[in-house]
Amino acid sequence: MRFGRVPVAAGIAFGLVLIPTGPALSDPRPTLGQAKAKLEKLNDKADKVVDQYNTANERYKKAKSTYTKLNESYQRKLETVAELREQVVGMAVDSYKLGEDVTSWPGLFGSDNPSALLSGWAVAGQLSRERAEKLAAFNEANKGLKAERDKAQEALQDADEERDAVEKERSEIRKLIAQQKKLLKKLGAYNPGNPNSTGIKYTGPASGNAAAVLRFAFAQVGKPYIYGGTGPRGYDCSGLTQAAWRAAGVSLPRTTWQQWAWGAGRKVSLDSLQPGDLIFSEGLGHVSIYAGNGQIVHAPQTGDVVKVVKLSQYGRRLVGAVRP
Repeated sequence: MRFGRVPVAAGIAFGLVLIPTGPALSDPRPTLGQAKAKLEKLNDKADKVVDQYNTANERYKKAKSTYTKLNESYQRKLETVAELREQVVGMAVDSYKLGEDVTSWPGLFGSDNPSALLSGWAVAGQLSRERAEKLAAFNEANKGLKAERDKAQEALQDADEERDAVEKERSEIRKLIAQQKKLLKKLGAYNPGNPNSTGIKYTGPASGNAAAVLRFAFAQVGKPYIYGGTGPRGYDCSGLTQAAWRAAGVSLPRTTWQQWAWGAGRKVSLDSLQPGDLIFSEGLGHVSIYAGNGQIVHAPQTGDVVKVVKLSQYGRRLVGAVRP
């Protein structure tokens, strides 16, 4: 197929239509303000997902602990039943050697209601008191064995389901972290932190328990934000508040939501903050510690470190405060 000749001027014009003309047609680079706004949205989303991860992880640990205890109980009972079974078999053998009637012994092991057999034997006077006690012990231990096993299996299933929920949240967090790091590096604001940081000295106005809280929190300054982190090499926001108050002898729940709910009867006005108070952001995705003198200490987000900042420069909308 021939297209014929195209005049030089027309060819140049045609080429200009088809060939991109450079920056004018490419996507414009985001401004500093746009990048910061995008990062803020990512951080808000990450706050919520991290708390969901922490909540799922706490449920998983609780379910796993329940399974472990139930399974250990089941195994102990299984051992007890095995020992008693050996004694009962020994009793049957002894009876056979003595010429006693052992025709109903197999029924004991195969019966759904060994108690009925035991009662009949006791009434008939076919067993000594010692033998009756051993058989009763065997029956009692054997009776709850299946229930113990079923409870342990149900607890294991619950733990497996919670583990799957944790993995789902962890996968979502990893995607968010990759986006956050990429954007922070573009902004020249990525700070990996130092897991061995010795922090800074607290010299604020706190006293009593609050002073212990803030001495601990300030000693963590410079350590990296790590989602799910509870120390000592890094923290997320609620991991830091939990660890800091633990240093003062107060046990807080793990997650931001749980800490807010725990403090339902301990809420204080944002206008009357005291050092050590926990300050929660809107949506309950973040929590920090009031340090006094208009400052807070907190673990902000991925790509940042535990730090002390002015509350007025905090940047997140606040929903309330709790005084542990």
